Amino acid sequence: MNGHLTVKRRDMLRLGLLGGAAAMLPPEALAATRSMRGVPQTPVHWIDGDAPALSLGETFGVPWPRGAVRANAPLSLRGKNGASLASQHWTLATWPDGSLKWSAHALPAGVAQAAGLEVVPGKPQSPATPVMVRETADRVEIVSGMTRWRIPRSGQAIIAGAWSGARQVMSALSLVASVDDAPEDGKRTRLTGRIDKLTVEQNGPVRAVVKLEGMHEGAGRTMLPFTLRLYAYAGGDHLRVVHSFIFDGDPAKDFVSSIGLSAAVPMVGAPHDRHVRLATAEGSLFSEAVRPLTGLRRDPGAAARAAQIAGKAVALDSIAPGVRPLLDRIPTWSDFSLSQLTADGFAIAKRTEPGHAWVDSTAGTRALGLGYVGSPQGGVAMAARYFWQRHPAQIDIRVAAGDEAALSLWLWSPDAKPMDMRPYRGVLGMEGYDAQNEGLAITYEDYEPGWDSATGVARTSELTLWACAATPEADRLSAMAQANAVPPQLMVTPERIHMAGVFGPWGLPDRSSPMKERIEDQISNLAAFYESEVDRRRWYGFWNHGDVMHTYDFDRHQWRYDIGGYAWDNSELSPDLWLWLSVLRTGDPKLFRFAEAMTRHTGEVDVYHMGRFKGLGTRHGVQHWSDSSKQPRVSNAIYRRIYYYLTADERVGDLMRDLLDSDQSLRHVEIGRKVPGAERNPLPEGVIDFSFGTMWCSVASAWLTEWERTGERKWRDRLMAGMDSIGRLKRGWLAGGAPYDLATGRFMGEGDKISLSHLNAVFGALEVNAELLQLLDVPHYRKAWLDYCRWFNAPKVEWEAEFHEPYKGRNLKEGHSRLTAYLARETGDAAMAHRAWDEFLSGEAGQGLSKGDPRVALTGAKVIAPTVEWPDVSTNAAAQWGLAAIENLALIPDALPAQG
Repeated sequence: MNGHLTVKRRDMLRLGLLGGAAAMLPPEALAATRSMRGVPQTPVHWIDGDAPALSLGETFGVPWPRGAVRANAPLSLRGKNGASLASQHWTLATWPDGSLKWSAHALPAGVAQAAGLEVVPGKPQSPATPVMVRETADRVEIVSGMTRWRIPRSGQAIIAGAWSGARQVMSALSLVASVDDAPEDGKRTRLTGRIDKLTVEQNGPVRAVVKLEGMHEGAGRTMLPFTLRLYAYAGGDHLRVVHSFIFDGDPAKDFVSSIGLSAAVPMVGAPHDRHVRLATAEGSLFSEAVRPLTGLRRDPGAAARAAQIAGKAVALDSIAPGVRPLLDRIPTWSDFSLSQLTADGFAIAKRTEPGHAWVDSTAGTRALGLGYVGSPQGGVAMAARYFWQRHPAQIDIRVAAGDEAALSLWLWSPDAKPMDMRPYRGVLGMEGYDAQNEGLAITYEDYEPGWDSATGVARTSELTLWACAATPEADRLSAMAQANAVPPQLMVTPERIHMAGVFGPWGLPDRSSPMKERIEDQISNLAAFYESEVDRRRWYGFWNHGDVMHTYDFDRHQWRYDIGGYAWDNSELSPDLWLWLSVLRTGDPKLFRFAEAMTRHTGEVDVYHMGRFKGLGTRHGVQHWSDSSKQPRVSNAIYRRIYYYLTADERVGDLMRDLLDSDQSLRHVEIGRKVPGAERNPLPEGVIDFSFGTMWCSVASAWLTEWERTGERKWRDRLMAGMDSIGRLKRGWLAGGAPYDLATGRFMGEGDKISLSHLNAVFGALEVNAELLQLLDVPHYRKAWLDYCRWFNAPKVEWEAEFHEPYKGRNLKEGHSRLTAYLARETGDAAMAHRAWDEFLSGEAGQGLSKGDPRVALTGAKVIAPTVEWPDVSTNAAAQWGLAAIENLALIPDALPAQG
C-alpha cells in the first residue's frame, strides 16, 4: 500500500481544498501545484503529431490549477525558440475563489508550427492583419485581410455578399430546405432561412464570431428553427460555419426532403475560363472547365490546355488558330452534381443545361465533400465535414455558364428519399401500462403510444466557406478539403491537463506492473474496437452518425439493430464519458474524433430541444427517439463538458445551458409511471419524485458547468440545496431518491427507506460528486455519498448485519467497483481498496461473459474483456468497465495485485 491510503482525514480535507481533482493527483503533481510560483508550463500539441498542411485557425482550451492564475490575467502563445505568436484568449470557467479554471485560446489561420507551442503569461500579440467586425443598424461586416463578408441583421440572405479585395466573388448565401407531405411522390414545399436575431459574440482581433437565429419559411409555412454561427480567423479567406436546426414538424405529415446552403457566385470571362472543382477521395479532385479545351479532336495547344487544367486564364492567342474560331461549337457544361447517397458510393454527373440529359462523369466511394465554382478572377468553395459519414449529402453547381452560378451544399440531398421520422412500429395492442411492461420484458423496449416522436430533435453540421481570389491550385484545394474533413486540433498535453486537477478521478496511463499493463492494453483495445466498429458495421447516416449500438446478437453475428432497447446506445451507462476520459489520458487523435462525433450526435439527436420533452433525452432504442423513457440521464451535461472545455465550442456550450431547467420538464413527464407496484403517494403541486443519480446528478452537472462558466451564485445555491437536503435524509444516498421541490431544488421527506438501483450511479454520479465535493464543503452530504459508495457493493453478510434488511441482488458490480475505490481513497481504508480491485476483477455483472466462454480473453483467472473478434455483450458494460479501470487506477493504483 502506498501513502495515498494512509493519509489522515484532516489532510484529505486540506487536499480537497485544492479544488477540481487535485486531491486525486500523484504526490509529484501535488508538490508541483503547491510550489508553483506564477503560471505552470503549458505545452500545447497537434493531436495528430505533425503540423497540418493547412490550418484554418485554431481554438482550444487550457485548464489551470486552483489559485494559480487570476481570471483576468493576460496570457499569450509562444512558439519555437520563444517567438511570440498572435493569439486571443478569454475565460471559459473559474474556480470558486475566482481564479482561472479554463481559458480558451485562438490562433490565426496559417499557423503550421509542428512543435514547441506553449501558453505563457503576458499580453497576447495582435496579428499583423486583425480580423475586424463593423456593425451598423442593418448589417455586420467581417473583414479579414482582403476578404470581406457582409451579414444582414434580417431577411432571407444569411450572407449578403463576399468580397476579395475590390471584387465581389459571392452574392447572397441562403439557407435552403424543402418538405414533402408524403414519404413518396409528395407535394414539395420549398423553404428559405429567415434571420430573426443576430448577435456578435466575438469581434477579433484573432477570431470573430457572429451568431444568427431564425426559421425557414415558404408557401405560408414557418418551420425548422435554426442557429448558425459564422467564425472568421485573422489571416483566413474563409468562414467556419456551424449549422444547427431542430426538426419541429409532424413526423406523420412532414418529410424533410432537403436542407442545406446555397451561394450565388458571379461568373465572368469566357466559358473555358470558368472552373468547377469537386473533392473526391483524399488528395483527388474532379477538375473541369465549363467549356473543356482538353481531349478535343483539334489540339488547342499545350499552353492552353495547361492553363485551363491549372485554373488559370487561357490567353486567346495561345489557342491554336485551327481551334480558336471553333470555340462556340464546343458544348458548355453548366450543371454539375456530386451525390453521396450512401457511405460507400458517390457519383458525379453533369449536363449542358436543363432539358438535356445528364452525363455520368465518374464515381467512387467516399467523397471529401468540397465544391468550387469560379474563374481566375475569383469564386467560392464550400465544404461539409462528415460529408459521406452523414449521407445522403450532395453538392450541386448550377448555371455555371450564366452570369451567376449557384453553389449548393446539401446536408440532406434533394435527390434522396425524404427524411422519414415516423415511428418504426405500431402499437401492437400496448395501449396500457401492463401491456407495455410485457413488451419491455420481451424486447427491452419501453414503448408508449405518442412517446416515440422525433419532434424536437436536432442536428448540427460543420462547414467551411471560402471567398477565393482566384481558382485555387489543386494542392491548395486538396488541403482545403482535408482541413475541413479532418480539422486540425490543438490540445494541451495530458500531463498538463492532469496537473490542473480537473474532471474528477482520472490518471495518466500506468504500465508499472504486469496487471496494470494488461488493464491499460484492454482500455486501449476496447476503445479502439468500438472506434473501428463504426466503419466495420457502417454506423453512418445523417441521424445515426456518432452513435454506437448497445448489444450484440451472437446468433445472427449482428448487433441488435432491430430489437427494442438493444439497438442504438444513446449514451447508456456513459460511453461518452469513458471515451473522453480516455482522450484526456492519451491525447489519441482517433479517439478524440470518435468521441467528438459521439458528442455531436448524443447532445443533438438523442435530446429534445423543444416541446413537452425539452431538456430530456431518450433511452436506447431502434430509433434514437423511439423509446418512451425520456430522462435527464441521457441529456446529461457531464457528457458534453470535457469536449466543451477542450475546444471552447459555442454550440455545445448552448446545449449545456439549455439543460439548466430540464428538471422542470419532469412536472409532466413521470419517469416512474410504469413501474409495477410502485407507491404513488400524492405530492404537492411543484413537487415530483426525483432520483439522486439518474436525475439530480444529471441536472447538477449542468448547474455546476453554468456556475463555473458565469460565477452566478444561484447555480451554486441550487447545488447546495440539493446536497444539503440529501445529506439530511435518514438514509441519505441509500434512499435512492425523494420528493423534490422544483422551486427550491431541495429534497423533502424522511428518506428513511433504502432503495438501491444499479442505474443510480452509472450516469456520471461518481464523476460529478467527485468535483462537487472538492468545490463545496457539505460534510453531511459527503458522508451520505461515502455511505453509498461503501454499501452498494458490500457483501451480503455485512449488508444484512448493518441494515437488518434482506440483501437484494446487485447489477454492474464491476462498474460500481470505482465507488468502493473512491471510498478507499477518501478514507485511507486499505481493505476497501483491495475489495474494489476484487470487485473489478470479478467480471461479475459487468462484462457478462463467463471465463469459460471461448470468446473471452483472460487475464490470469479473471475475465477482463472480450477478444477483438467478438464484441462485448453490451456497450454499456464495456463503458462501465472502461470507466472503472481508468478511475480505479487513478484512485487506488497500489492496491492492485501485480499479477492476475
